[in-house]
Amino acid sequence: MGVLGIIPFVMPHPVVQNTDTVIRNQYLRIIEAFALLLGLASILRHHLEKVRKRKQHWPFSWVALIAFAVTAIIGLFGGIEGGGMLPTRVGGFRFDLQTLYINVLTPLGATMFSLLAFFIATAAFRAFRVRNFEATLLLISGFIIMLGMTPLGSYITGAIPGLAQWILDVPNLAAKRGILFGVYFGVIATALKVILGIERGWLGGTK
Repeated sequence: MGVLGIIPFVMPHPVVQNTDTVIRNQYLRIIEAFALLLGLASILRHHLEKVRKRKQHWPFSWVALIAFAVTAIIGLFGGIEGGGMLPTRVGGFRFDLQTLYINVLTPLGATMFSLLAFFIATAAFRAFRVRNFEATLLLISGFIIMLGMTPLGSYITGAIPGLAQWILDVPNLAAKRGILFGVYFGVIATALKVILGIERGWLGGTK
């Protein structure tokens, strides 16, 4: 199956492409359905076990289980944008997944990323300590980019935003591409080891 997934990217023959379309549109959807059930069962078992044994932070598992049940009920009987078996609206609350997404997930995501900004700031402070020439370059480039991304840089001089954009588009992009090349080669090597049976750790064994 791994080889069948690779061949369509290098062989444009209609038979190969049509076979790939059938596999992606039919067989993969069946596999995804089973994987979804397996993932849900695994999450439920993990949190139920955590609550039963009163492990660390077990009250949060209750929150996860309740949220799981409420979301599943609204999704199954309320639909994505209403029209399900549940009432369309009760007061100001609509029984659909879109309501949960807008009123619950979006505010939670905004809260998480606002907290993450403080962790990024402290990590940047530690990383920008000048210890050697490379750290000095990192400090200078980071300072220029931060100035260029704020109105203060434009007030100082119009050249700072352009310089900040050049740093992002040229040296930063070159380093990023080099890192991605290494990542891609690592992914290809790992995939080939799995396909050829050399790497079997993902099966759960030790050999």
